[in-house]
Amino acid sequence: MRAAIIRNLEQVVSSQVVIVGGGVIGSSIAYFLRAADPTVSVTVFERDPSYARSSSALSAASIRQQFSTPLSIQMSLFGIEFLRGIGERLEVNGSRPSIDLHEGGYLFLATEAGDATLRENHALQTSLGADIELMARDALQAKFPWLNVEDLESGAYGRSGEGWFDGYGLVQALRKKAQSLGARYVAADVTGVVRSGRKVTHVIASDGERHACDTLVNAAGAWARKLAEMMDIDIPVYARRRSIFNVSSPARLTACPLLIDPSGVYFRPEGNTYITGTSPGAENDPNDLPLDEVDHAIFDDVIWPTLAHRVPGFEALRVENCWSGYYEYNVLDQNAIIGYHPAIDNCVFANGFSGHGLQQGPATGRGVSELILNGRYTTLDLSSLDWSRVLENRPIVEKNVV
Repeated sequence: MRAAIIRNLEQVVSSQVVIVGGGVIGSSIAYFLRAADPTVSVTVFERDPSYARSSSALSAASIRQQFSTPLSIQMSLFGIEFLRGIGERLEVNGSRPSIDLHEGGYLFLATEAGDATLRENHALQTSLGADIELMARDALQAKFPWLNVEDLESGAYGRSGEGWFDGYGLVQALRKKAQSLGARYVAADVTGVVRSGRKVTHVIASDGERHACDTLVNAAGAWARKLAEMMDIDIPVYARRRSIFNVSSPARLTACPLLIDPSGVYFRPEGNTYITGTSPGAENDPNDLPLDEVDHAIFDDVIWPTLAHRVPGFEALRVENCWSGYYEYNVLDQNAIIGYHPAIDNCVFANGFSGHGLQQGPATGRGVSELILNGRYTTLDLSSLDWSRVLENRPIVEKNVV
């Protein structure tokens, strides 16, 4: 019956590259493809052009180099370079976008138990060119007098190259630039994939169109698994809900960075207020929870007590707003899966960023475009993130998962 439906579809639209997902990852790929080769036809499927439920728009929108693996550090070093030059790079018809980039830094805190790991990570980060300062307890207290350091041993502070920005503004800037370069955006979902042997030949859209493609890119974010299943691929990426709280406080914190408590609770400035959140424990982190619900219990039981301990001025907090967004969570190792699947010759995956998609989007877009156009990476080698580690159960251990 499905074959009959496909035969009866009247309209066929040709496209050399079809990208499913028009968030930061998909739009970055579209931009880099068209910028590198204007002859390549690019079609991007984004079912919700408002991005109301997009991770790109709902995240805490930040960037850091404080990872424990060289490739993640290098991807974010390119990311900050890209964000700093976004006005010129993504200019359209004389209009330069702004994403309100604040290089306020990350501050990772460590107790005695975590001090050795923090120092090891710091050595790697600085060896690759990241501007991170390792600080002892007394130095932390001097620079951040509002901080309770009694149970701390050290901290690592990003003096430059780390901070936060407007995630919605970034995805819109990438989308508009990609469109100005000739990428076509279709406001529809992909409901079917047609294969012939080892290749995808067409995708079927919810609007009834059948789109031919030479290359299919899965950049569907939290919905990547649905598209993979259409190709009989099992990808270990699931939608995991993360709740974010916008809080106000009478306290005014000078020189406030994005702070990561040893517990995993984070907060950062947002105008005159603060954004805060944390990841739930594994036992309270099921897949596909509804986004229209917020985990208020995690604020009451975990976040608020932690903030009140770490910043005494936060004992009086008021929740002004809250929302939830999805992590496209790679359950293997919380790192991205980027590259061709060995069972399909012409499908590239760019999924499972687990909260790092905004900051790794520029490097991913550049890398995937190179892979499609040249058959290999020509700048930063992303091959360690390919499918082989997934299929062979070789997780990449990232110590700084937030």
